[in-house]
Amino acid sequence: MESTSTTVPSIVVYVTVPNREAGKKLSASIISEKLAACVNIVPGIESVYWWEGKVQTDAEELLIIKTRESLLNALTEHVKANHEYDVPEVIALPISGGNLKYLEWLKDSTREK
Repeated sequence: MESTSTTVPSIVVYVTVPNREAGKKLSASIISEKLAACVNIVPGIESVYWWEGKVQTDAEELLIIKTRESLLNALTEHVKANHEYDVPEVIALPISGGNLKYLEWLKDSTREK
């Protein structure tokens, strides 16, 4: 991403949730706290993973969270405190470019720290 004063380093964060209700509740709290500009809730995913010594398969929903890189720690702590899983997924990927107006909106819609 081109460095300008109108945007900030930004990330996409993936968080899985067990169902729609949990996803809506967590998404609303993230947005209310200005920890992200937008959360997409993607229904109907199936997760296959290793847990407690065996392969598990669960229906889940995926939250795709767009936020500032500087908010990752605060977002992670918020998810851990408000998620029903013992070890919730929080995975961040850098945004390397995109629509400048969207990236400016992302900056303007989130808190600094």
